[in-house]
Amino acid sequence: MNPQCLFSEKTAIAPEFSGSASIVVYGGDCLDFIRSIPDEAVQLIVTSPPYNLGKEYEKRLDLALYLRQQEQIIAECVRVLSPRGSICWQVGNYVDRGAIIPLDAVLYPIFSNLGLRMRNRIIWHFEHGLHCRRRFSGRYETILWFTKSDEYVFNLDPVRIPQKYPGKKYFKGPKAGQYSCNPLGKNPGDLWVIPNVKNNHVEKTEHPCQFPVELVERLVLSLTHEGDWVFDPFLGTGTTVIAAIRHQRRGMGAEMFPKYVTLARARIQQELAGTLRTRPMDRPIYDPQKAGNSLSVSPWGKEMQKSTFTRFEPDCLGKPL
Repeated sequence: MNPQCLFSEKTAIAPEFSGSASIVVYGGDCLDFIRSIPDEAVQLIVTSPPYNLGKEYEKRLDLALYLRQQEQIIAECVRVLSPRGSICWQVGNYVDRGAIIPLDAVLYPIFSNLGLRMRNRIIWHFEHGLHCRRRFSGRYETILWFTKSDEYVFNLDPVRIPQKYPGKKYFKGPKAGQYSCNPLGKNPGDLWVIPNVKNNHVEKTEHPCQFPVELVERLVLSLTHEGDWVFDPFLGTGTTVIAAIRHQRRGMGAEMFPKYVTLARARIQQELAGTLRTRPMDRPIYDPQKAGNSLSVSPWGKEMQKSTFTRFEPDCLGKPL
């Protein structure tokens, strides 16, 4: 897809904030960069910060210190946020000696104390990841959506999804016999099933914790207008800026690690040139059985599966089913 109007293949990627820029990728500390942005200049801030797990791009910290650092960044984000703007903070879990600490729970008071209002706690569900042996495997993360005021931008129509029963009609009342569904589709709700970026994902790069473009696209389309600024303080591989420019929004972000700054710039250039490969927003989730994938056929046979489930699924009396 070739962005038009705001962007062309020759659009420059500025190294620091400027009111005349359309794309900014800052190589350095995000606090230094945010302090260069004027008050209330940004319509949407969307990011996935480090989870304090000791990945290559972060130093594992005491949780209290990690939260203090996050509070500094969030406070600056609130300063640059438009009165009608939104902040979307996508996080998972912090793991301390095998114990799970949900980061959304410990970060919520920071946003609340800064006067922000939570509109949704969105569950992002995916089906691939590490297989745990001593707890259930984690298959979701959360997006905390906050606004600065009660007068905020929210565009539902661009992100509607297909109705489950598009032919459904009112069966009584003054509208009896008329179709009851919105022809544009339904509200996607607050449980989003979107594949995460693993090894076989078309968007996979060397970054270990990359989130998909389509996840950010849904936020960009619903929470901004064309021409608005979208900002990611932890830019990583440039996903947020890519989603922004794809839909005619200006995008900017900060990234400390030089190799990811280079990668983000390269991916943004590919998006401008129309050559970046991403998973389309409207593509259904892959179903291996419907696709006839041979790996979806059990090699052990139906009888062994049946005996296994009989052994482990007691009825209400504690006897095998």
